[in-house]
Amino acid sequence: MRPSILGDVIGQQHLIGSGKIINRIIEEASPVNLIFWGPPGVGKTTLARIIATAFKADFIEISAVTAGKDDVRKVVDRARVNWNRNQRTVLFVDEIHRFNKAQQDAFLPHVESGLITLIGATTENPSFEIITPLLSRSRVLVLEPLSKQDIIETLKRALKLEKASKRINKSAIEYIAELSGGDARVALSNLELALNLAGKDKVTIETVKMAAQKALPGYDKKGDMHYNVISAFIKSMRGGDVDATLYYLARMIQAGEDPKFIARRMVIFASEDIGLAGNGALGLALDAFMAIERVGLPEGGIILSHVAYALTKAKKSRESYDAWARAQALAAKSPNLPVPLWLRNAPTKLMKDLGYGKTPDGESQQWKAGFHLAKNYLPDDIKDEKIA
Repeated sequence: MRPSILGDVIGQQHLIGSGKIINRIIEEASPVNLIFWGPPGVGKTTLARIIATAFKADFIEISAVTAGKDDVRKVVDRARVNWNRNQRTVLFVDEIHRFNKAQQDAFLPHVESGLITLIGATTENPSFEIITPLLSRSRVLVLEPLSKQDIIETLKRALKLEKASKRINKSAIEYIAELSGGDARVALSNLELALNLAGKDKVTIETVKMAAQKALPGYDKKGDMHYNVISAFIKSMRGGDVDATLYYLARMIQAGEDPKFIARRMVIFASEDIGLAGNGALGLALDAFMAIERVGLPEGGIILSHVAYALTKAKKSRESYDAWARAQALAAKSPNLPVPLWLRNAPTKLMKDLGYGKTPDGESQQWKAGFHLAKNYLPDDIKDEKIA
């Protein structure tokens, strides 16, 4: 099933289409170190193999999950032999983000010298997982989840190769594609199992449901999807889109996200984005957090939905948030300015004699509700600064 030429690859047209980067790399026969960043089952390994074949290179594939120092040494030794034979070596490292800094450093001189052309595959953000020197010597290419139509085309190709096209309903093919989450490997596995379960019968949606059981969300609580979905949830609340807010909330809950994490983010949102436009929002968000602690899931989902709905529909104001940012910047720039004498505490006679806590007319300051003195409360050097 794995394509051997670029023309047979389904999806990723932004990378392999006419004039696009992978096409250009192959046409110009100019090896480039690449980092393929994308979800599982979208063609990272396939593209690496096609590139190596096009270069007539020795293709070495290792997994960072299982590879150790000996494997790295063997790769380098083999690459040196290839170098002496005037043959290129393309090293494909699957799950490259699993290599620690020392392991990544071990490849660096050989990548830099051109002994090895490195192609890494990762499902995690390379900015955080790949060392900077290696990243600077590579091009990061982002692979997208396959579309439903891409998955359908992949399934039809598989059925044709297996001469099984007549053994499955069109609706069942579409249902497999919907369950795949853009992952061709998942789709093909579900298709294979559904065909086996059906036996001599035709595969229907019910057969697919039996084969696939429940489609688990592609969600890692410490990975990119965790941050992407919570970001979308917050931005949807900020933009006032209730439908999107509740959709992303449901995705997080169904994926097993900690409901207290979601509630904490709503507490922050209440001050950061609603602020002075609705002072009751913070109390509502805090109530939600306490309720989640006491109720838990699944009923806690109702509470989170209730409050997320309210926060999304609320008027928004960033005044207090922006003022706090300006206050922090001003305090960082001027951290040691003396507090005006009249604002200082005066617990001793000496301090009082020195003018601590006295108004400009020499009288002791009488602090009481509603009192306001027409004088700048900021230190003299920054008395004209405006924060709020």
